[in-house]
Amino acid sequence: MKVVKIDKAATDFYIRLTNLQSDYRRVGVNYNQTVKAIHSGELTEKKALALLYKLEQLTVEYISLNKEIIRLTKEFERWLQR
Repeated sequence: MKVVKIDKAATDFYIRLTNLQSDYRRVGVNYNQTVKAIHSGELTEKKALALLYKLEQLTVEYISLNKEIIRLTKEFERWLQR
């Protein structure tokens, strides 16, 4: 008989990181769509400014997600050293 031990902390880390990855992908898709729309050249000045604002917000969200991924990884590394 073989005993399998499941590491709950590692599983939690994996789940949280997977959720962050899907958020990161979502932001990336929105970011790319916004950049393509801006570069299309078929926008009014008002629409271009609105899209630039959206791009700025997506950049802030990207930075926030990156910080959360780094924080989560460091937290897990500290846990592994125990």
